[in-house]
Amino acid sequence: MATAAVTGSNATLDKINNSRNTLASSKETFLKLLTTQMKNQDPLSPMDSNAFTGQIVQMTGVEQQLVTNDLLAALVGMNEGGMSQAVTMMDKQVTVETDKAVLKDGAATWSYNQSRSATGVKIEIVDKFGKTVRTLLPEDMSKGSHTLEWDGRSTDGTAQPAGGTYSLKITALDGDGSKIPTTSKGRIDGIVTAITNESGVNMVTIGGSKYPVDSVIGVTNPPAKAA
Repeated sequence: MATAAVTGSNATLDKINNSRNTLASSKETFLKLLTTQMKNQDPLSPMDSNAFTGQIVQMTGVEQQLVTNDLLAALVGMNEGGMSQAVTMMDKQVTVETDKAVLKDGAATWSYNQSRSATGVKIEIVDKFGKTVRTLLPEDMSKGSHTLEWDGRSTDGTAQPAGGTYSLKITALDGDGSKIPTTSKGRIDGIVTAITNESGVNMVTIGGSKYPVDSVIGVTNPPAKAA
């Protein structure tokens, strides 16, 4: 989404950060010089109070400039190809790629990847409270991408509540008993109810949870309401 705009935003942020670093360095040098000047002043002819006040004002100006740069960085993230684009998703049906999946119509699906083949794989389906509700032992333990489809039932066969959010805990071991790195991804669909900027990151709110705008992989018009 808007690669050119994002690239321009990053370039501007880099310039602001470089400026901040330069100002911070100048501030540190200024404080050292001021401290040295005060330590070595002639007791019989102390520093003129007006000069001292003027130097303090200069230091305060540097501090204010640093704060201004932080505010500019936040504004760049919100306006330069960021927040203005994200707002177009408001009230839209979006699909977010995340490490979680929502149980819908009695099913939830994830994709996961193993960096190499395993001799044993255990997949735990974990609810939002961190409790394991189902443990699966897949037969296919080969290297690469895999798909896991869950029927929404716990280990004892109890159907779990619709709309619940679940994640995977994967333990894959090789022949030596060493853990094999794995990653998993799920998808969440829902209507965007809010757009916010959290510490410079644009977020969409779906079902009361916030996700980075960059994790949105699909946008459509919401389903038509029944008359």
